[in-house]
Amino acid sequence: MGYGFSVDVSQSGIDLRDQIKIQLTHNHYPPVPTSMVGVCIEAIEACNGDEPDVVLALPDGITWRGKPSAPAFAIVEAHHLDSWLYWNQEEEINA
Repeated sequence: MGYGFSVDVSQSGIDLRDQIKIQLTHNHYPPVPTSMVGVCIEAIEACNGDEPDVVLALPDGITWRGKPSAPAFAIVEAHHLDSWLYWNQEEEINA
């Protein structure tokens, strides 16, 4: 598990929602609640859209530093979603 697993999942060709669900439930211990899938996708899209500082609402019962929202970059970082960022995919292809 770890980064290599994330790369494999991100390049699997399956539906993005399923990719993120696999990442959250199989590449984290304890598993991250699947209620985070949509927020993680929003965070990836924000970072890929050059808006890493956009603040996203978290699902009920989930907080970041005691707040019910978090910046996109923090969500990507905390859930190891680098493999889904365009800049990272380009580096993997060119490596």
